[in-house]
Amino acid sequence: MDGSMEFTMGLSEGVAWPWPIAVYLFLAGISGGSLVVALAIRFFKGQTETTPLYKAASLISFVTIALGMLCLVLDLTNPLFFWRILVFYNFTSVMSVGVIALCVYIPLTAVLCLYAFEDEIKSIPALSFLLPIINMLKPVRKPCEVTALILAASVCAYTGFLISALIRFPLINTAVLPALFIASGVSAGAAASKMLSVFLFKEDMHSSELKILHGAEWPIMIAEILFICMIAMSLATGNAGAQSAFEAFTAGVWANLFWIGVVGVGFLGPILLNFATGKTFSHSAKAFYLSGFCAISGMMCLRLFILYAGQTYAI
Repeated sequence: MDGSMEFTMGLSEGVAWPWPIAVYLFLAGISGGSLVVALAIRFFKGQTETTPLYKAASLISFVTIALGMLCLVLDLTNPLFFWRILVFYNFTSVMSVGVIALCVYIPLTAVLCLYAFEDEIKSIPALSFLLPIINMLKPVRKPCEVTALILAASVCAYTGFLISALIRFPLINTAVLPALFIASGVSAGAAASKMLSVFLFKEDMHSSELKILHGAEWPIMIAEILFICMIAMSLATGNAGAQSAFEAFTAGVWANLFWIGVVGVGFLGPILLNFATGKTFSHSAKAFYLSGFCAISGMMCLRLFILYAGQTYAI
């Protein structure tokens, strides 16, 4: 990797990994998570048709990863030289390996969008030039989707591996982080895909696909909570530096962000909307969208907490 390409300046200064990186972690998590849930359901049910959930997940995955990469480029010390990341590789670097994965993943999300919106493309004469490309890609649709599923999960995990390599920060430097980022990415990606499939593509809120996702929300949330508890306990029972970092959960602005944003909004919000407000309300459109926004907002707060609190408490 070219040493001049550092994520240290760009849109903000002060910390090594500033807020654009947190936004990237958020967007990459949603991108990977949305594809994981949509493709997993597609393979599980043996679907061959293009469903509203598939359309929503394909669109979300492409748009969010593209915006996420824009954040990364703008946060480079020299954004105009971003192309060097694509040329100079160091295969012992987590960042280089991640860039290679992204170079395959991003075109694949575009290909999945072509599959998903073939009918819409046919109805727009100006986009007719895309039809030969779609026809050429149809024979390899299944391999593309399998590869996209693997890379989507890898992108979620990669964001965790990327920042866990910062060994001076006990809160960040943990092997649990990639697993936490996969779980939170799938949770937020599922919420985003559900909402968009209903709002834009007129999916029934009580369809079989959305019922599967609704049932999967709780095991995923439990996994997130367990991973966070594992990180907190490892800090509380660790060495002096780790115990000092545990203060991120108990005092200061980042503790407030964690307990209000992550726990209050991200975890308790969906629980209360589903169980504490009555059956009629919990099955309404209002609760459906509020619960989804809570899951997405909680995931963003988690990324901010991990990144900023992690860098605040250094050894």
